Amino acid sequence: MTTRREFIQQAAGIAFTSCAMLDAAHAQPAAAHSGKRRQVVVAGKRVKTVDVHAHCVIPEAMALMGMKFAPQTLVVVQDRLRIMDEQGIDVEALSINPFWYKAERDKAAELIRIQNEKLAEICAANPDRFVAFASLSLQYPDLAVQQLETAVKKLGLRGAAIGGSVGDVEFANPKFHPVWAKAQELDVLLFIHPAGVPALNSRLKGNGVLENVIGNPLDTTIALSHLIFQGTLDKYPGLKLCAAHGGGYLASYADRSDHGCLTFPERCDANIKLKKKPTEYLKQIYFDSLIFGGEALRHLAAQVGVGQIVMGTDYPFPWQDKAVDHILNAPTFTDAQRAAMLGETAVKLLGIK
Repeated sequence: MTTRREFIQQAAGIAFTSCAMLDAAHAQPAAAHSGKRRQVVVAGKRVKTVDVHAHCVIPEAMALMGMKFAPQTLVVVQDRLRIMDEQGIDVEALSINPFWYKAERDKAAELIRIQNEKLAEICAANPDRFVAFASLSLQYPDLAVQQLETAVKKLGLRGAAIGGSVGDVEFANPKFHPVWAKAQELDVLLFIHPAGVPALNSRLKGNGVLENVIGNPLDTTIALSHLIFQGTLDKYPGLKLCAAHGGGYLASYADRSDHGCLTFPERCDANIKLKKKPTEYLKQIYFDSLIFGGEALRHLAAQVGVGQIVMGTDYPFPWQDKAVDHILNAPTFTDAQRAAMLGETAVKLLGIK
């Protein structure tokens, strides 16, 4: 079975490369297509919809890591815009899943430079349809700090996309504190996208794509839990995080987090004194809506607050092609709440005009 990482490396999926085609076209604005753009209206008001979870790759950057890219799989921007218009997506926030955390310093620096500059070109060519998250060489935190500042201040990127950890080093490790401090200073969003839990791959083999279906949400759950329990979110209370796939399993079983150190105090670090209950930190984290069922979305909102949910599709992976309708049709929400999840919250977070 082909894994998600192998999928990227082999360039086996055609839509994954639509960012690359913009570069191949010298970042020229896409010609208007003949399809009709879906206008999303809530309570008689046009809503600008924003997809915070949309993938792409930059072939030149992949080449530095020896990853091959099949040119015949490139999809022109016009095709991507057509699909966005059909689904009712006005703006995509582009991100690239980290594949460079093992690269040596000079190569990592060059790879990130290429990626971030190309992402900026893509957004400049279609400013009303795309914004982007920068890539960071988090294995070198001092370099990542510089990259984030350059990406935001010089290139106009809206934050950064990060994994769930750097190898077996959790983001709660103090070595990453300068990066979180810089993100807080710049007041930008960090989008956490998991890469699975390789340590469990032997147990996740077999039918069901379990390394993704189970591994990816678990990766996010572990990452967020460490950031909470190690006191990282206390140290950086203004840090803006958005977790993919509804934040994994954390919000679905959050109350257990409140009882761990109460039940087994001897197994917790007495020197770490959290300023509030673990579940309360969920209300300062943002989550995408990619959790499929309406009841799941209702439960997530009940746990973290509607104002912490933004729309995500995982495009071009076909997990969810009706993200707009998922929000429109979910039970119990008011019109104002639906409008917020569809785009109003993301517009503010990402500085979209």
